[in-house]
Amino acid sequence: MTTSGPPTLDDVAQSAGVSRSTASRAINGGLRVSPEAQAAVDDAVARLGYAPNRAARSLVTRRTDSIALVVPEPDQRILTDPFLSGTLAGVSEGLAGTDLQLVLLLARPGEQRGRVGRYLRSGHVDGVIVASHHQGDQLETELGPTMLPAVFVGRLFEPDPQFSRGLRYVDVDNVTGGRIATQRMIDRGRRRIGTITGPLDMPAGVDRMIGWRDALRDAGLPDDAVVEGDFTSAGAVVAARRLLDQHPDLDGIFAASDLMAEATLRVLADRGRSVPGDVSVVGFDDLGIAETTSPRLTTVHNPVVQMVGAATSMLVDLVAGRPVRDERRIFAPRLIEGDSA
Repeated sequence: MTTSGPPTLDDVAQSAGVSRSTASRAINGGLRVSPEAQAAVDDAVARLGYAPNRAARSLVTRRTDSIALVVPEPDQRILTDPFLSGTLAGVSEGLAGTDLQLVLLLARPGEQRGRVGRYLRSGHVDGVIVASHHQGDQLETELGPTMLPAVFVGRLFEPDPQFSRGLRYVDVDNVTGGRIATQRMIDRGRRRIGTITGPLDMPAGVDRMIGWRDALRDAGLPDDAVVEGDFTSAGAVVAARRLLDQHPDLDGIFAASDLMAEATLRVLADRGRSVPGDVSVVGFDDLGIAETTSPRLTTVHNPVVQMVGAATSMLVDLVAGRPVRDERRIFAPRLIEGDSA
């Protein structure tokens, strides 16, 4: 199908083989729409690049003056995870002095897949920042074909060019961060270093593990002591116990977040293992937790404030129609010395 201008709702309905009202309901929340019709409309929207977004069509006369922060995590994570709470505060601060209001969208367990994407495409907001995204969220493929300005905090998962055009992201160099955390322990004579990774359906979890593995391989050390975590304290307790059960000879542990590193310190204390005497521990983030642990945690600084500020500034420019040259901005991590390594 070809059109002389941006695709319309009628174009979507015709392409999907449904009525205009059905197409409208599917795009605006999926109420009273069969799964078959919903799938057909979603496919037509993606193929045509339909975006009923007022900011994208007319920044001057039809803006909503609001942007969304999408966090595809359970509600309680926004209150307990320092990365997420820092992201929320950073976006809010970044919008100070603008006319843009912030809309926070959280995932809910069992939520219908695609609902957030349909909300974003339906014209409720002028742009979106996505943080803590997972591979199964499909937000990259849902937002890529639209005209809705979008910036991700965290790199994209090897996106299909068909669905990723126009998407931008900011991130820290997580591979380098994992490497320098591990190298710190190698330099202090540790030879059996394990890791508790972040979720491996997230780029940060994968990249920090790659950095850990690269450092060990370059040093000729084994890299088989791996347990997947979930960036939460409770999950890290389970992961640390499993890691120590499977590899009781460990003399170093790289935990891919400070929340998980703090939990690891508690598990080691429960088992009578001293830190750093018996086992060195290095975390990642430097968002306040490292200063409260005993011993004080050695960690990798993750410049969340700068990253989120850059993402927000980038989105504000996109919403205002100003050119944004960079599709990605990568920030450098650095080691923060503590007493745990």
